[in-house]
Amino acid sequence: MKLVSYTHKGRSSWGAAAGTGLVDMGKRLPDLPSLRSALAANAQGRIAAALKGATADLPLSEARLLPPIPDPEKVICFGNNYREHVLEAGGKIPEHPSLFVRLANTLVGHEAPIIVPRVSSDLDYETELALVIGKPGRHIPAAKAFDHIAGYTCFHDASVRDFQLLHSLDAGKNFIGTGPCGPWIVTRDEIPNPGNLTLRTRLNGTLLQNGNTSELIFDIPAMIAYISSFTPLAPGDIIATGTPSGVGFTRKPPIWLKPGDVVEIEVEGIGILRNPVRAEGDEG
Repeated sequence: MKLVSYTHKGRSSWGAAAGTGLVDMGKRLPDLPSLRSALAANAQGRIAAALKGATADLPLSEARLLPPIPDPEKVICFGNNYREHVLEAGGKIPEHPSLFVRLANTLVGHEAPIIVPRVSSDLDYETELALVIGKPGRHIPAAKAFDHIAGYTCFHDASVRDFQLLHSLDAGKNFIGTGPCGPWIVTRDEIPNPGNLTLRTRLNGTLLQNGNTSELIFDIPAMIAYISSFTPLAPGDIIATGTPSGVGFTRKPPIWLKPGDVVEIEVEGIGILRNPVRAEGDEG
């Protein structure tokens, strides 16, 4: 299933994409007001049952897609998790995971603008596979990690590099409008091998990143085991797994996202997350 959060004619809801249509699950399952609440209730079976024979409530193209989980409790991102990306940045292959936290208010959905901030023009792109937690847990063994994943989505960890390098990692990773996520969550059953997915970035149609999750330094089970060793994972939590090589700041000259650009990130089995780029104050 492809699960979405969206607004339509001023009403917020959640549902399932079915071809070119959208089935409103908020209407069919009124006791579950959000996709996050559906994950917390382990309601995938109810969602699948409601989808059987259902007629789309509206064309998918008429909905404004939000981040699939608009209000996650946690957004945890891994850095330096692809060998070639570490090397292109002049780093050493890490012995231990490196991560940072994103604020939920940095997230935007499919087709929403990525914002170039007033205080910097060094806005870089990063395509990532993100995990969405379904089953809560603490001290999760790697062997049971996949039991806690509800599904997968695309995550664009757009980064303000000068703030990241000169101020702090957290500052560079938490500008408003720099965390596109979506367009939907593909449920775990539809992606049997997330450890072998192609990731691509296209900027104005030009391919800039072309990697595969098989290149992860710390794989998905290791990431979940590590995070849950220090904090409980909750339904709707998002874990961004890192970006492959080909980012803008390592190129000569650097490639930065500029107002007027269109950037597409693609994860095999999930789809394409597309966002225009706008200047702060000109979001439209």
